[in-house]
Amino acid sequence: MPLKIVYKPCTLHFRKEAGTSRGILTQKTSWILQVADSEQPGLTGYGECGPLPGLSVDDLPDFETQLIDVCDLFNSLDLDVFPFNLGIILDQVVPQHLPSIRFGVESALLDIMKGGKRKPFKNDFAEGKTGVLMNGLIWMGSFDDMFAQVEEKLSQGFTTLKMKVGAIDFDKECRILESVRSRYHKDQITLRVDANGAFKPEDVEQKLAVLSAFDLHSIEQPIKAGQHTLMATLCQNSPVPVALDEELIGVFDYREKFALLKKLNPPFIILKPTLLGGFRHTSEWIEIANRLQIGWWITSALESNIGLNAIAQYTAAFNNPLPQGLGTGQLYVNNFESPLEVREGYLYYNVEKGWELPAL
Repeated sequence: MPLKIVYKPCTLHFRKEAGTSRGILTQKTSWILQVADSEQPGLTGYGECGPLPGLSVDDLPDFETQLIDVCDLFNSLDLDVFPFNLGIILDQVVPQHLPSIRFGVESALLDIMKGGKRKPFKNDFAEGKTGVLMNGLIWMGSFDDMFAQVEEKLSQGFTTLKMKVGAIDFDKECRILESVRSRYHKDQITLRVDANGAFKPEDVEQKLAVLSAFDLHSIEQPIKAGQHTLMATLCQNSPVPVALDEELIGVFDYREKFALLKKLNPPFIILKPTLLGGFRHTSEWIEIANRLQIGWWITSALESNIGLNAIAQYTAAFNNPLPQGLGTGQLYVNNFESPLEVREGYLYYNVEKGWELPAL
């Protein structure tokens, strides 16, 4: 079955401005992949390449040119894909420094291998029998806007909230956390915060001490990546458990992954398959974290429902009891219709609903 791959760019528009410490997002471009079998008309697999501006190592001016090169190489090889050669194909066709393309190609190949039904992983979630527990994400914004987001997420049944910090006044961010904690004990509502590396070395310890008053579950990436000596100290001594996120981006060699986690020894790591190079690389991080007794959870990275679906099904296979970060499918006004639904703080795959996918 010689496979052929094509792609199409898609601009996703946010329902409202999404604030992060790296700026405000109003739209995002993803490149949708479709793999087809020339000998089986109608059999297709879908994937998504969506590098995050300013964060992905393949956020490059010539990204589309490199994607074209990958597709051309793929199409020149008359490939068949099976479980035993999937990794070989990825290693030969997609360079390591293009993690989002690797994620997209891997997702599309897994999809077509499983019959082209948008079920790249077989588990109870994909069959609509179970949901995946999620955190409700609170984007950066004005005090009133962030407070309104908190109220909305609580009304939707979320029991874990993740709040972006580091963009507005730190005291105002603390007031929001204080408001939630004054009404809900940590046994009722779990609070996570994500600094996206916004805290400075000279004040990070003081800010962590202040944040510890709110019984937080964890803080993601309190300082910028690459400051290993300071980060190791924070992982050891912070009154708020540290979760590494950006620190993992761009590390593809297994031995380097192990050395990094061994050196920093964080309580948690956050795994974004689009940024890490797909599911095989994500699985390596999980295997190492389990060996070193480091907690982990998986987070989407502003993918459309195509990428989110693959990540959710992969995540469900692990039965990880921690809330996952998979709620971004609701962000866009022009997302692809899919069976994915959020109900009472869980993500579900509603088998009664179908897909509306782009023609490529």
